[in-house]
Amino acid sequence: MSKNAHPTSNFSPSDRQKEIYIGGLSGQLPKIPMDFARLERKAKERLSTRAFTYIAGGAGIETTVKNNRSAFDDWQIVPRMLRDVSQRDTSIELFGDHLRTPFLSCPIGVLELAHPKADLALAKANAALGVPMIFSNQASVAMETCAAAMGNSPRWFQLYWSKSNDLVGSLVRRAEACGCSAITVTLDTTLLGWRIQDLDLAYLPFLEGKGIAQYISDPVFQKLIDEPETEPAPASNRLSWNLIRSIYQLMSSYPGGFFQNLRTRRPLKAVRKFINIYSRPSLTWDDLAFLRTQTKLPVVLKGVLHPDDARKAIDYGMDGIIVSNHGGRQVDGSIASIRALPAIAEVVNQQIPILLDSGIRGGADMFKALALGATAVCLGRPYVYALALGGEAGVMAFYKNMMADFELTMGLAGCRSIAEINPNALIKAHR
Repeated sequence: MSKNAHPTSNFSPSDRQKEIYIGGLSGQLPKIPMDFARLERKAKERLSTRAFTYIAGGAGIETTVKNNRSAFDDWQIVPRMLRDVSQRDTSIELFGDHLRTPFLSCPIGVLELAHPKADLALAKANAALGVPMIFSNQASVAMETCAAAMGNSPRWFQLYWSKSNDLVGSLVRRAEACGCSAITVTLDTTLLGWRIQDLDLAYLPFLEGKGIAQYISDPVFQKLIDEPETEPAPASNRLSWNLIRSIYQLMSSYPGGFFQNLRTRRPLKAVRKFINIYSRPSLTWDDLAFLRTQTKLPVVLKGVLHPDDARKAIDYGMDGIIVSNHGGRQVDGSIASIRALPAIAEVVNQQIPILLDSGIRGGADMFKALALGATAVCLGRPYVYALALGGEAGVMAFYKNMMADFELTMGLAGCRSIAEINPNALIKAHR
């Protein structure tokens, strides 16, 4: 048996439906809405304006966010009849892990904006259902803490390639020690996208020390804090209650205690160091060779949208790719991920796994992605909204809904296993 096989193989979508309908007899409605629009609205009511905007917002006028959804309508499912689908198998094998269902949780940073237990609540929910978690490089909880709560449940690590290769090496070694199955290198965020909703609010959570847990828990980063800065510190010529409150929160939340932090100003130095080194715009294909010297784990490139880049990933010995436009957060007017998938799948030709994120909202979306060549998909914003509404239990409810929706879609389309989901199950929509 493959490592990390999980007991959720007994999950039944029919039982999930019965659980919800029987609850309705006693007036119990689902706390996590099935419809994404309602889920998003309820989360918006729960979250602060700045938190919701940071999570929900996209780049520019958010054309890419809209494209990611509308592009799924390019394809329509063609159900086939009278194929015995009483027994269905939704499992896949991915980098040595046996997965009950073909989805993972995307790495999303600063989850403390959604829930105080942040990444830890997500880790526990993922482990309970055997859903692989991709630890965010911009996490609110250190990867070691999350790994300790997950047992042998599968997890990966997302890497933002820092200006410091020493820090890159340290993060990757820690991921290996945490039992990660793969390293995901995010390629599309070497510069921060022009996110107008955040800019209108003048809000970036990292400046408050949020979302930098992987850094402040890293021994190399702690040494880097003590190095002299080569870039000037940002000037603030206006003292306000907002600034005072932000500094107080930073000093209180950073390890070491408020008064010690106030005296040493180490939290401010840490935030400044993070801002100055977290990404490397000069990154090129040739830099990938360094990563190979640091880890034996499979390396997956996240952010691939062009078939030539997919071909290069194979040429440079990469082990997988994630077709992604970062949920529309980086380039306004970008090609939708699902639209980029068929050409990439043709070039890859099953040589390495292909995952897809950006825009997945239901089981039919998952089915279409797999039919067009994806090995698995990654879920993003919806689980964050579920986390905001219900913490660990909210995420578990959302996952169960997605698992049920996908398996029912698969069966009703006449497919008994993932292997039977192929381009013949779809037809191009006429518009």
